[in-house]
Amino acid sequence: MPVKIRLRRTGAKHQPSYRIVVADSRSPRDGRFIEIIGHYNPRHGQGGEPELYIDPDRALHWLSTGAQPSETARALLRRYTLLQIRHDQKHGIDVAERVAALRRKPTKEA
Repeated sequence: MPVKIRLRRTGAKHQPSYRIVVADSRSPRDGRFIEIIGHYNPRHGQGGEPELYIDPDRALHWLSTGAQPSETARALLRRYTLLQIRHDQKHGIDVAERVAALRRKPTKEA
């Protein structure tokens, strides 16, 4: 079963928000999924500041088991520095402090 990390659209018309999910690549965009690992709201608040949260432990788990992120999910994982952490983890570098810092990270991004 090929597994993908991708976005699932939620929200009203012209006000999208997304859940970052792990799903079978054969299931539809808003269909069945295995697990929700985060959320992304590109139009959060009055100032339009995007809101992004990804559970670092679950995302690293799925990346280590071979889940492939979609292009958009890859950009969000990169923004959250999880791809760099996964790279360092594969090369034997201790990343526990960086993962702990991500757990405490505020959800608003500039």
